This record gives sequence, C-alpha cells and structure tokens, in this order.
Amino acid sequence: MPIAENFPEGLKPTGKISDADGNFHIMWGPGRNDAEAFADADVKAAYEARGEEQVPLGVSGTMVAVDWDSCVADGACIEACPVQVFQWYRTEKDIPAKDVVGQTFEGTGSSIKDERKDLTDKADPIREHDCIWCMACVSVCPPQAIKVDQSNVEKHDQAAKSL
Repeated sequence: MPIAENFPEGLKPTGKISDADGNFHIMWGPGRNDAEAFADADVKAAYEARGEEQVPLGVSGTMVAVDWDSCVADGACIEACPVQVFQWYRTEKDIPAKDVVGQTFEGTGSSIKDERKDLTDKADPIREHDCIWCMACVSVCPPQAIKVDQSNVEKHDQAAKSL
C-alpha cells in the first residue's frame, strides 16, 4: 500500500529528527502494521536476527516523506537521489528505528545503496531541506513509500510549532 496521496492528513507529528546544522524533519504517526515491510519475510527475518520487535513506525519527513512501515530498505531512492537527501540512518546510529525521534544526526550515514546495515535500516530524508523536487526517488521506490510534495512546507511549519 503506497504512502497516502493526501499525506500527512490523518497523521500527527510524533517528534523531530534533527541534523547537526540545526535543520530537522518531522516523524508522523501512527504507523501501520499492515504495510509492505510487515509482509516482507526478509525484513521480518532481519528484525528477528537483531532481536528487535518490528513495530509500526510512521512516516519520516514532510516535504520528502518516507513511509517507514512500507520501506523495504532496497535503497533505490538513495541511489536515485542526485543531491543525497537520504542516508541509511543505522549507518550513523545503529539504534532501533523506534528510537530515532529526538535524535540528532551528523549526516554522516551512508548514502550508498548497498551500504545499509540490514533490512531493518531505513532511508531517512536527513537532508530534506536540500531536495530539488526532481521526483527521482518517487519514481524508483518499489513499494511507493515516498511522497515528495513541496507544498507540504506549510504543514511542516505548523507541526513544528506543536513539538
């Protein structure tokens, strides 16, 4: 099931993920346990191998939004992005995805498709503010987990006031 066309309608900001430059993007929830990552046997096995419970995560980012519950960590978006908006979050901080809200990342995680830690890793739009709106990531995402919408900047600003 692709990310909702009307994202972020129906979701609430659950927190911020910051970068060292003072920028941040918002995590939106609640997450969904009926999305692609929950049905993918390889993703399930990766969580089991880590001893982590797979839980609904929600959507990371607003103008560049990645539904982490649909993301199967194939890295197509990372490879397609000409300005390196995304990084594998676990290559910088190897923590469970449920714990990224409130974290600050340096932006030093890998932006190379094949360098993810494992299938529990997620493509995080850590440099959402650098997006050039080319839509390359949207066009290559197999589960259609990404929505790029420049007009969501207003929703980002409103949500930021509530956090």
